[in-house]
Amino acid sequence: MSDEVTLPGVRLRAVGITAGYGGDPVIRGITVSADPGEVVSLVGPNGSGKSTLLKSLVGIIRVTAGTVTVGDKQVTNMPPEEIARLSVGYVPQVDDVFAPLTVRENLEMGGYLLPRGQVAGRIDKVLTVFPGLAGMLGRSAGKLSGGERKMLAMGRVLMLDPGVFLLDEPTANLAPAIATALLEVHVRGLATSGAAVLIVEQRARAALAISHRTYVLGGGEVRMEGTPAELSVSPDFVESFLGGRRPVSPADN
Repeated sequence: MSDEVTLPGVRLRAVGITAGYGGDPVIRGITVSADPGEVVSLVGPNGSGKSTLLKSLVGIIRVTAGTVTVGDKQVTNMPPEEIARLSVGYVPQVDDVFAPLTVRENLEMGGYLLPRGQVAGRIDKVLTVFPGLAGMLGRSAGKLSGGERKMLAMGRVLMLDPGVFLLDEPTANLAPAIATALLEVHVRGLATSGAAVLIVEQRARAALAISHRTYVLGGGEVRMEGTPAELSVSPDFVESFLGGRRPVSPADN
């Protein structure tokens, strides 16, 4: 990312979040936070509630208990478009670009809340962050590679100059080298530029490599949390997520 790009980072804090899809809650009592300049990752097995948590933070599903705060403003259960206006950008795992539209049209759609006169200038700013998109502005988004689509999805969100980014498995279905580059260059770069980044990531080792802090979800609750250094020496975390073996203690015998 360009050193000239700075983002208006604000703190994201969610306290005691309980939410679901109408039946029993999928997530219960979850507290997470991300500060400006910080990458915070959410890891855990499938079905642990990671994507549900992100959707609850941006108003897609209803929070039944707890509060979500962006900066000094409580945004709990506000409509998604209002939360977007308050410097929060969300990139879903699927349906993250408009495939029939060109790259330029996707970026213009991302700037739908901007005054028309500001859209072109904001596209120029996005292209300094994702210069790889500059040569494909007229290409259909449906013809992009997986990595290019993810750059476009993040660029589309960047059109509103958010201070908080919520990314749901941005490396899903990407080749390992492309996934690593996306995380280490672009996701880490968003935080370096001042944004607070909360990312759901299935690749636990890759998530730890770029994260300042990590929350481990299981069964809809936070099971562990800590810095990469702390989790990397946690026997339970290593055994469950890093493919290692938990040291045998006398209590196991």
